[in-house]
Amino acid sequence: MTSAPVADDDAPPGLMRRLASFIYEGVVLFGVVFIAGWLYSTLTQQRNALIGTHGLQAFLFLILGIYFIWFWSRGGQTVAMRAWHLRVVDTQGRTLTQARATARYLAAWLWFLPALASVHLLGLSQSTGAIFGAMFAGVAGYLLLARLHPQRQFLHDVICGTRLITQLPPPRPNKRAAPQPADS
Repeated sequence: MTSAPVADDDAPPGLMRRLASFIYEGVVLFGVVFIAGWLYSTLTQQRNALIGTHGLQAFLFLILGIYFIWFWSRGGQTVAMRAWHLRVVDTQGRTLTQARATARYLAAWLWFLPALASVHLLGLSQSTGAIFGAMFAGVAGYLLLARLHPQRQFLHDVICGTRLITQLPPPRPNKRAAPQPADS
């Protein structure tokens, strides 16, 4: 599915709108991860949450990849992006190919990997507070990088040749049209 190219002078959506969509996406993904975790534990007969955690993490990575790649390559909008009128396109304004959507999914982990790696390397992986603190600092740093970019693009979008645009819905037709004069 392709669309008309978007003008290069279109301003990117504001960071607050993108952050709101990011948070909304987290709410949607809670359900996706919950169902995927239940499916994994059912299929593997997992009886203890501490057994098979690496397999579960790999399975969730795959499920999340399918979710994002499928939505981004078919219209450019996830559920949250549609709600916040955001759309991901390539630099020419076209819908992403599956290869570009896959690259964007993998590069988007730059939001979290530095924070998770620092927690692991410092031996703080048992501290929930340290994990959330590092994640918050990582997300704040990532947002700061976008503020410093001339087009306010996130690092993974710059790397992958993609960008977020505002995709407002088409105007709704007015149901109360002016009455037509009767022919005499």
